[in-house]
Amino acid sequence: MACKDVDGLFKALHLSHCSDEWRLFIDSSKVSLKPVRLHNGNVLPSVPVAHAFGIKESGDSMKQLLQYIKYDTYKWNICADLKVIVLLLGLQLGYIKFLCFLCEWDIRVKAHHYVKRI
Repeated sequence: MACKDVDGLFKALHLSHCSDEWRLFIDSSKVSLKPVRLHNGNVLPSVPVAHAFGIKESGDSMKQLLQYIKYDTYKWNICADLKVIVLLLGLQLGYIKFLCFLCEWDIRVKAHHYVKRI
């Protein structure tokens, strides 16, 4: 479920919709995507513009959702966690191969790791 007419939504809520005064917050989980408009000064209430439930968490679903709410028309600033940013940039999700920049052992190779047994 998403709002195609964001200007109409804001008009129905008796709020002014100036794109520079609002940012788009996107929260994702394994079962849903939730884009919400947040006021820059946090003076006005947040306005949910969509709730996509039961779709796969991927770059394609994120792209479809942004097209549906007409992101290209408004060019809102986006704030989100790193996982959503990775999806928006089209990067691959997954675990890291090397645990840290100092460790050159592949974390998937268990023979290199010391395990203390009690």
